[in-house]
Amino acid sequence: MGDAEDKQRRTAGRSTSRDVARLAGVSHTAVSFVFNGRAEGNLSPATQERIRQAAAQLGYRPDPVARGLRRSRTAVIGLVTDEIASTPFAGRLLRGAMETAWQSEHLVLTVDSGGDRAKEDAAVADLLDRRVDGIIYAAMSLRRVRVPEGLHRTHSVLANCLPEDDSLPSVVPAERAGGRTAARLLLDQGHRRIALVGGHDDIASVERLRGFRDALRAEGITLPREWVVRTGGEISSGYEGATRILDGVPADRRPTGIFCYNDRVAAGALHASTRLGITVPDELSVVGYDDQEHMAAFLTPSLTTVGLPHRAMGEAATRLLLDAIATGRTPPATVRRLACPVITRSSVGPAPIP
Repeated sequence: MGDAEDKQRRTAGRSTSRDVARLAGVSHTAVSFVFNGRAEGNLSPATQERIRQAAAQLGYRPDPVARGLRRSRTAVIGLVTDEIASTPFAGRLLRGAMETAWQSEHLVLTVDSGGDRAKEDAAVADLLDRRVDGIIYAAMSLRRVRVPEGLHRTHSVLANCLPEDDSLPSVVPAERAGGRTAARLLLDQGHRRIALVGGHDDIASVERLRGFRDALRAEGITLPREWVVRTGGEISSGYEGATRILDGVPADRRPTGIFCYNDRVAAGALHASTRLGITVPDELSVVGYDDQEHMAAFLTPSLTTVGLPHRAMGEAATRLLLDAIATGRTPPATVRRLACPVITRSSVGPAPIP
């Protein structure tokens, strides 16, 4: 806390560190020690407490900008997203990042580019101009991303995406393990005729299918090719895929369980089963993926699903970034995969007895 800060505060009509010193009956340097973390060994506990009480009485708080400039830090990190901030999936990731940063006395400045590359580059450049301590880049869906220009000029971490050039650390869901988890939800209930509906050719779809096959293979189960129906990621995709697998097929030859690419697909599969007169979970069990807010818990029946660790990704990416900022060391460009939690509801039951 220097003269420039005190002058600025006096101009604004706010209490200064010199006001605190006068009220506490100590030197200006003593106040500076307390609020710059240098009091231990320099001031007695009683003096430190007197200074803090004076500051509280005057409503004084040190200027974070001035303090950051002295430390060559601003206590602000940037969060650049493609379109995550405008989707219902993202709230948990953002909350995880912001609360983790707040616990370390950092603020998060968020910019949503809407997927525009030029805006992403401009956003990163603007954050660098504002001297943020580091930047997190987050994507709405797991994919490989072009690293925006400028991220290599500061401490940077990716969340829910992988860099095309493998140049930065990233925190992503353990999608393959999630696929195994989804399969086990059905296998553990005795299901052996299990289909997979929905999905694309993206990383998440491929990894979930690999994990799904892993679990079935471990049980000696071969998945018929016609029971893997790639129809997309929407409600209509689930309806179409489930209808293709179930319609007109005798009960003893159709699947007793369906693993759906996401919760929207699962909603379509539930709709198809209702239209076909197949009860869930008595005759057919359905597992979703994502634990989509305002949907999964309100379907009929409520959906058992594998959640995406959005909040945990925000927390882990922020901790990784804050560690790099604190140590001044760039973390290795490794991929950290976070477990996908199970949310058990009502759409899975024991396999029907033949």
